[in-house]
Amino acid sequence: MAPIAATGYLTTPNLTSGRKLAIFPTVKSSLSSQNPNTTTSSHNTHLPSLKKILSLSAATGIIATLASQTPSLLGDGSGGGGANGGNGGGGGGGGGGGGGFWSRIFSPAAIANGEESQEYDQHGLPVGINFQLNKLSGFKRYKVSEVLFRDELRTDNNVSMDDSFFEMMSLRAGGVYTKADLQKELENLATCGMFEKVNIEGKTKPDGTLGLTVSFVESTWQRADKFRCINVGLLPQSKPIEISEQDMTEKERMEYARLQEIDYIKRIDKARPCLVPKPVLREITAMLRKERRVTARLLQKIRDRVQKWYHDQGYACAQVVNFGNLNTQEIVCEVVEGDITELVVQFQDKLGNVCEGNTQFGVVRRELPKQLRRGSVFNIEDGKQALRNINSLALFSNIEVNPRPDEKNEGGIVVEIKLKELEQKSAEVSTEWSIVPGRGGRPTLASIQPGGTVSFEHRNLKGLNRSILGSVTTSNFLNPQDDLAFKLEYVHPYLDGISNPRNRTLRTSCFNSRKLSPVFTGGPGVDEVPPIWVDRAGVKANITENFTRQSKFTYGLVMEEITTRDESSHISPNGQRVLPSGGISADGPPTTLSGTGIDRMAFAQANITRDNTKFVNGAIVGERNVFQLDQGLGIGSKFPIFNRHQLTLTKFIQLKQVEEGAGKPPPPVLVLHGHYGGCVGDLPSYDAFTLGGPYSVRGYNMGEIGAARNILEVAAELRVPVRNTHVYAFAEHGNDLGSSKDVKGNPTEVYRRMGQGSSYGVGVKLGLVRAEYAVDHNSGTGAVFFRFGERF
Repeated sequence: MAPIAATGYLTTPNLTSGRKLAIFPTVKSSLSSQNPNTTTSSHNTHLPSLKKILSLSAATGIIATLASQTPSLLGDGSGGGGANGGNGGGGGGGGGGGGGFWSRIFSPAAIANGEESQEYDQHGLPVGINFQLNKLSGFKRYKVSEVLFRDELRTDNNVSMDDSFFEMMSLRAGGVYTKADLQKELENLATCGMFEKVNIEGKTKPDGTLGLTVSFVESTWQRADKFRCINVGLLPQSKPIEISEQDMTEKERMEYARLQEIDYIKRIDKARPCLVPKPVLREITAMLRKERRVTARLLQKIRDRVQKWYHDQGYACAQVVNFGNLNTQEIVCEVVEGDITELVVQFQDKLGNVCEGNTQFGVVRRELPKQLRRGSVFNIEDGKQALRNINSLALFSNIEVNPRPDEKNEGGIVVEIKLKELEQKSAEVSTEWSIVPGRGGRPTLASIQPGGTVSFEHRNLKGLNRSILGSVTTSNFLNPQDDLAFKLEYVHPYLDGISNPRNRTLRTSCFNSRKLSPVFTGGPGVDEVPPIWVDRAGVKANITENFTRQSKFTYGLVMEEITTRDESSHISPNGQRVLPSGGISADGPPTTLSGTGIDRMAFAQANITRDNTKFVNGAIVGERNVFQLDQGLGIGSKFPIFNRHQLTLTKFIQLKQVEEGAGKPPPPVLVLHGHYGGCVGDLPSYDAFTLGGPYSVRGYNMGEIGAARNILEVAAELRVPVRNTHVYAFAEHGNDLGSSKDVKGNPTEVYRRMGQGSSYGVGVKLGLVRAEYAVDHNSGTGAVFFRFGERF
């Protein structure tokens, strides 16, 4: 996050005796959104507001926006009285009266009301004369065309617009002001504690406007060699007395100063240490010791350094509000860090009105970072994390995290979470049309087959994020019994209770699917092998436990019936071959463990995943490791007992450090990938590991290299960003480790496959499509492929 600079006013009730210096800063941030055309007049009364909104649209991804609108109000009370100069303790209590805490914290960067009205009156004075403000008319509106700031003690006494003192001026060239506005500005400068002496002098211009010069002498205090930073966010603010010091006797003033000093010592004793680390505190202490005296400019530098650390760390609500113990050896910096006092969850309807939601509060609360709860300091990164976590529930169409000032607890932050829920019930139909050859090989109108998927979902049952999902898929709605596939699933999160920190989710499903088996595929130069389809129907139940956001463990039980069929949908207990005469022989390798074309089995399944990948300007970097285990239980056809295991390791190495942000180029990435698979015990052919294909060894068809008990795949890919996409070069190798012969019937040898193969090539990512040219080492030829999705 970019540093947030603060402009402000330093106030003390008495320049000669004050040891307390209050700073009222205005937030400016690269993440803030303010209307540049909005300016306000200094004589208006403004309501305090602080709004920082992180918004996210679940449909388009995570978009975090921080909108900061700072109020234009200077509290009408100044800080409490300070102790007299001397060696005593700190100054008085904190800050003035009306307007509330945040209105005293935030002050306007510009109070010019030029945007409200550009109309002004001619000054009506002789041109080129210098004048004091009391010479102006109280009935006219004057346009200021020039504002100069002059330090009377500096040789080069004109202060540039980059000077920190210039930030304090609410007057701006081009603004229109009344006499009262200008006098109020002078009064604010004179009482803010920054200056020992200050004056505003005007000069008339030929065009009827005024030029203003602010001359000043900077305030100074005795040298200090210690620095202390405290959090005063939730401490009650001291109230100023109703009587002015001028109406007090000398004895009353001394007693008042003594009480103020005692009150201030108690105040800082109650305060908590701030979050600023010791290295930063030592750096500020060194800044103090370098100077012979403490000046207003030095305090501004200290304030900026403290606030820069807070805002760099994401504490967007933190502000330096006061310096105490001036004219002593130790300066106390008071900070309002933005303590969270309340967390509010609101549900909204489609129009944005507050309504009663279906989702239970505990579902949302368990997704919030611990740092975003009551008693913590608000951090913008915690807000973004909350957005990502809540969005992962897939229950809401819009999410907002909105920190605002707590009106009941001064210095506190109320975090509002506003949610718009998705419809609970949804249904979707996707269709696809295929054309099959008719008589003579030519398609006809009657040969057009409508296919597709019908899916439905009922989400968030009982407001606990439970859901029922179902889908039916076929390639021919007119004759669906040929390849009808379905899946019905029930998802039950928070298996141990919504308040239990253990995060386990139960999934149960029944299914029926059909896929083409890559085990029965021909090698290079082999005529087309008749396909074998594998139908699976059964039930599955598993439990997924999330250890962290990057690690999860899944374990469960699968019971299924597997049927192998030929392209005519007849049960096929053996693979098929094309005879030289053109006929088809069904004496190939057995397709099932039982030898009948139908297997039934039950087995336990476990999977552990560790994924710490992330996106850097659109490029994925990090590491992903997956280990999967299938354990036969001896239940089913031929009482199968087996252990089938797989290990996949993928590493995305960032080759160059780049600046992260919207529109920034992604870094080049080197991908290293390894995959091992092995099986011990009974192994049906349809569960053998296959080599070759877009997600195995590119440049080959699915299973073209071989089918084996044990396999090893290695791959490397270099990705280089080019114009909003990336090009890449890759090399891959797959090997059956000599285990093809251990598969029942040895389909690798029957269909003349090599058992190992390598490839290399280049490609370019075109949206969701990968366009690749790959060279197959076994045949020595290359080809162009178009694939959807990612290889790794």
